[in-house]
Amino acid sequence: QVQLVESGGGLVQTGGSLRLSCAVSGNIFSVNVMGWYRQAPGKQRELVARIFVGGLAIYSDSVKGRFTISRDNAKNTVYLQMNSLKHEDTAVYYCNKFAYPPLPWGQGNQVTVSS
Repeated sequence: QVQLVESGGGLVQTGGSLRLSCAVSGNIFSVNVMGWYRQAPGKQRELVARIFVGGLAIYSDSVKGRFTISRDNAKNTVYLQMNSLKHEDTAVYYCNKFAYPPLPWGQGNQVTVSS
């Protein structure tokens, strides 16, 4: 069963912004810490940010101050607002629950930052 539906992503210039969305099955969303991950070519998937049910967010050092993770409980959706994008942010971005084991990974969102 598909429990994660990701959208957003695209091509943006250095310094630009994008917002990623991930609609999550309610039974998962309501009780789980949710995370955004990314994987660049030839590299391991890394955790970018996670958000607790109550809204507390934790970020990796590489995106802190530029990205904002949020959740809309009415829509069972987690977002990643990405500002001041850099070329090194180029990757495929995924959402999933933070706790192990993850749900089956979706196709992800390709984010390409030019320059």
